[in-house]
Amino acid sequence: MTRTSLDRTLRRAYVVLGFILAISIAAKLAPRVPGLDGTPLARIATDVYDYLKDMSLVLVTVVAAYLANVFQKRSKFIERLEEEWRGIVRTKSALYQFCELPNPAADDYLSAFCRISETIDNMRVVYANVGETDQLIGLYPYAPLHDMRRALQSIDPRKRSDVTLEQRKLVRDAVLQAFYALRESFLVELDIAEPDHPIVPAAARRRKQPGATRSAKRLKDQQIAAYREHAAPGRADIDALLDRLRTQEEAA
Repeated sequence: MTRTSLDRTLRRAYVVLGFILAISIAAKLAPRVPGLDGTPLARIATDVYDYLKDMSLVLVTVVAAYLANVFQKRSKFIERLEEEWRGIVRTKSALYQFCELPNPAADDYLSAFCRISETIDNMRVVYANVGETDQLIGLYPYAPLHDMRRALQSIDPRKRSDVTLEQRKLVRDAVLQAFYALRESFLVELDIAEPDHPIVPAAARRRKQPGATRSAKRLKDQQIAAYREHAAPGRADIDALLDRLRTQEEAA
């Protein structure tokens, strides 16, 4: 269930709930409206209100179950979408690696081609084709994946033995361009938010200083003293090695 479908479903649920609440309020207040008290319309309104009150628990249960089913579908859709994106990223890496090989063989090509083919077909468990009907196939939802496939097929070592390094680099750049275009639209559905504590400057460094609190240092000294006083049998050469390595690390 896409975000648009979820919003549309929630709007329908809100409209139905609002309509029922409006009827309930109108039925509750009808007997108090001047001129309606004691009339058949007031008695009908009272009966409607009593019915809605008696059915309120059932209504709430049905609405809760419906919304739970809706959000479960949304959660499963997001899981499939995330898995498909991970596959796309792995595919991009496989194609990039193939283009960077100095002398790619047929087996290397088949491995990369199978990867992009699987990624294209796995999209079927996430999205239907755009404009697909019972009679029409529609359009593939993310054409950059086919651009990546066509670029890879242009340097198939089984069909071409004269592929130059520059041609492989051109295909590599075409794969990256298609990937960036795909990423710009594909990840919108995931509702990715900005981090609360981003690190945006380049060459960032940690801001905390070396050291620990006095209580932590006291605990360390106490434990060291306890180990020395009640030391278990051990090897002196191992202790010397570990002490030397720890001293070197702390000095660095």
